[in-house]
Parts: sequence; structure tokens; C-alpha cells
Amino acid sequence: MMRIVILSLGVVVLAGALQAADFPNGDPQAGRKLAGACRTCHGIDGFAKIPIAPHIGGEPAAYIDRQLKAFREGTRVHEMMSVVAKNLDDGKIADLAAWYAGHEVTATLTLDESGAPQDCVSCHGVDGIAVIEDAPNLAGESSIYVDTQLKAFRTGKRTHDIMSEVAAGMSDADIRAAADWYGSVKIEITPLGR
Repeated sequence: MMRIVILSLGVVVLAGALQAADFPNGDPQAGRKLAGACRTCHGIDGFAKIPIAPHIGGEPAAYIDRQLKAFREGTRVHEMMSVVAKNLDDGKIADLAAWYAGHEVTATLTLDESGAPQDCVSCHGVDGIAVIEDAPNLAGESSIYVDTQLKAFRTGKRTHDIMSEVAAGMSDADIRAAADWYGSVKIEITPLGR
């Protein structure tokens, strides 16, 4: 059993190393200039200005890159983001990802850590700060945003290999509880270079 776990971890580490090697390095300062177009919804430093937009400061660069490309290619659809991303080439996406990923995000729990949604902690962390590259931070997200995204995964409007299955098993009450818990976490995003 232990050998299988170690082997599995080795495969995950190797896959992560290969992904990192394939991921283009962006220029964070060029990304900061591009982020001016993002500031109305996400803030220049990645702290969302409106409740239906996620905080993106401190998200993993690979996650930001994948989401922007999904919007650009139409595999993820949003009335605003699909339009914005359509004009971003791979270099601009890498620059934006480098800018926002270069921020440090810290979470302060206001509720008991044991209250974290247990089905979520292996990817999104016990404090809502993601522990894997393919998962976003959920700490401090508005309950409206988390609720909307979970319901989108549950109905198939948004798809993901893991999240679609997790959300399919969640009731409205489960979704509301998770959304409220993540919304209760206080976050601070420290911009690059401060």
C-alpha cells in the first residue's frame, strides 16, 4: 500500500514538473499593464471589486493560464470574459498569469477550521487556499460567486473532471453551506514587489 502511495506521489510530482516545464514564463510587469483592463471587476491586484467576479491575486499561474485560454477558445463561456479573452494571445495570457500569480494571498479563518467543506479540502485547502495547481483559491470569495459556480458545475453549464462530479452530489443546502463558509474566510492579497 505504501509503495502505491509513493508511486502515485511520484507520478503527480513528475506530471507537475512536466507541466511547469511546458508552462511559458510571463513578464509580470507587462502583465501589470495588461491588468488595467481587468481592474473594474478583478482589481489591479486581484482583489475582486464586484461579488460575481473571483479574486485572482495569488492564484497559480497555470490555473489563470488555463482559464483565460478556456474563455478564449470557448470551452468556458462568460458574457464578459469570453469577449476579453478573445483578444489575448498566449504571450499576453502568460504575462497576466505571471502578474496575478506573483501576489501573495493569506487567509484568516473566522470560523472553525473543522467547518471547512470536507470534500473540498484536498484540492482547495483547509483555509481555502488551493493546494494543487488545477484548483482556484476559494478563501474570501463571495458566497454568490461560489454558489453560482457550484451550481454551474452541477448543471453542466461549466465542466471539470472533478468538480462536475463533486457538485452533482451537492444539494442546494450543501452548496449554500460551502459558499457561506468560504465567504467567511478573510483574505489579504499582497501585490508583487511590496
